Amino acid sequence: MTVLHQIDPIALDLGTWNLPLLGSVHPQIHWYGFMYLLAFATAWWLGQQRVRAGRLPGVNQQDYGDLVFYGALGVVLGGRLGYILFYDLPTYLDQPLQVFKIWQGGMSFHGGLLGVVFAAWWWSRKHRLHLFDTVDFVAPLVPPGLGFGRLGNYINGELWGKPTDAGWGVVFPTDPALQGMSMQQIQSQFASGALDQFARHPSQLYQAGLEGLAMFAVLWWYSRRPRPRYAVSGVFALLYGVFRFIVEFVRVPDAQLGDHGYLAFGWLTMGQVLSLPLIVLGLFWLWLSRRSPTLRPALTH
Repeated sequence: MTVLHQIDPIALDLGTWNLPLLGSVHPQIHWYGFMYLLAFATAWWLGQQRVRAGRLPGVNQQDYGDLVFYGALGVVLGGRLGYILFYDLPTYLDQPLQVFKIWQGGMSFHGGLLGVVFAAWWWSRKHRLHLFDTVDFVAPLVPPGLGFGRLGNYINGELWGKPTDAGWGVVFPTDPALQGMSMQQIQSQFASGALDQFARHPSQLYQAGLEGLAMFAVLWWYSRRPRPRYAVSGVFALLYGVFRFIVEFVRVPDAQLGDHGYLAFGWLTMGQVLSLPLIVLGLFWLWLSRRSPTLRPALTH
């Protein structure tokens, strides 16, 4: 059954405030930002359980809280800079203030991943831990956040998929084909079935299910007991790379890149190009793990 997307991206509108020095402001809380808070809170909660179990020897709960804070900065700064550099640099050079409007979307997983790895390296150096012991610990905590982020994309009505006649297609009012129509007109025409031809794959939900739920289930199960260094990171990179590469076939690419968003062959997208190194790295880390030491949990009382 085709669905009409009617979710307001604003979770809470706080009205107009007149503040000294700032003048008139209209603060709003967006669902997209709330999803980021859920992601960090979930990573903190899950990680605290494993810290208490001694899965990161020599690290206490406060130390782990610092890692979450550094990781959050890495996600936001790396994700934003990654999107700008990989997907839309000319627009941000022309309108620099757009850089700060993260509630409108525009975050890159691959940039965020680099930001998290840098944060993990900085934190690991301070605590005299091998970088990949930290990354292996963090990897199973990331998928829930990816799932929440994709739900945020869906609520925003962005990053939707290609047209589909499948029964679960979604009509997005943000579709350029519906530009100029009021929400009331869209609702009326949707009710008559006139907009079924504009139904699209809800690729954000596909990604939430694969990158979020499926990856979390596999990684949490796989890491339930100590694994050799690099192994958990390898599974994470391999799964994400494969899942993202597959979903890109039904997701609308970024039109500002290449030929209608395709970089080559009439189907290769930037998301797929950036996912290929992850697949290779995942396989390499799994191979490397065969002869790597295993970090054993510290004894807890």
